[in-house]
Amino acid sequence: MNVRTSLFSVLSSARGPRELPTPSEPGQVALEASELRVTLGGRAVLDGVGIQVRTGEVVALVGPNGAGKSTLLAALAGDAAAASGTVRIDGRPLADRPASELALRRAVLPQQAALSFPFPVEEVVRMGRAPWAGTVREGEDDAVVAEAMAATEVAGFARRPFDALSGGERARVALARVLAQRAPVLLLDEPTAALDLRHQELVLRICRERARAGDAVVVVLHDLGLAAAYADRIAVLHEGRLAAEGPPRGVLTEELIGRVYRQPVDVLTHPGTGSPLVVPRRDP
Repeated sequence: MNVRTSLFSVLSSARGPRELPTPSEPGQVALEASELRVTLGGRAVLDGVGIQVRTGEVVALVGPNGAGKSTLLAALAGDAAAASGTVRIDGRPLADRPASELALRRAVLPQQAALSFPFPVEEVVRMGRAPWAGTVREGEDDAVVAEAMAATEVAGFARRPFDALSGGERARVALARVLAQRAPVLLLDEPTAALDLRHQELVLRICRERARAGDAVVVVLHDLGLAAAYADRIAVLHEGRLAAEGPPRGVLTEELIGRVYRQPVDVLTHPGTGSPLVVPRRDP
């Protein structure tokens, strides 16, 4: 996925009749995949993966390079075609919903944030409001855009062109666009990859805040410490399959992580929070 594809999908989906999403009960299954198989170049990138994501929780997808994390996120978004299996949002297959309705139900942050035109930052964020055009919530646009920019700390350069920003600034603007979309399912692909320490924590705190507000959040992460600190559940992918899934302390074990990543690790306990800390084992 790239931001051009994502923005085109959002903007084009603003046309036509739409069934607006209704609030879900806490703990309700918002998004699920069953027996999902995705092939690329004749190779099974995902093979029989099943996962559920509930309202009010953050689910982190982790695993080594090539494990299938981004492909799973793309399949959950409907941006990667499945050879077999089903993805459902609000109990209905993705294929049964038009793009205009999907854009109201799930927002996608791709890995790469690149635009062909020098849109000002505020206009990029405002693109997230396109699905709500012509609905009763269109009048919320200004307030929602301002709130999203403040949350991601990009309001200070609202008038700067997007292509003049650093990689980390672009990543935060792209996240602000996703937040402005106000979809109840958030799918974020490596949102912390280009960020400094402060903004990595900021992004994951935003994920937790959205979950507390009732959203379902799926986030691809490489940092196992961030996953342990902020996710309710962690799904470990390995060679296109789900190697483990559950609460951080039950999943982040020395045996499992060492085997999946092919790197011996020590799993310690954070002195303040009690969450697991995964540290590579090194020779003294």
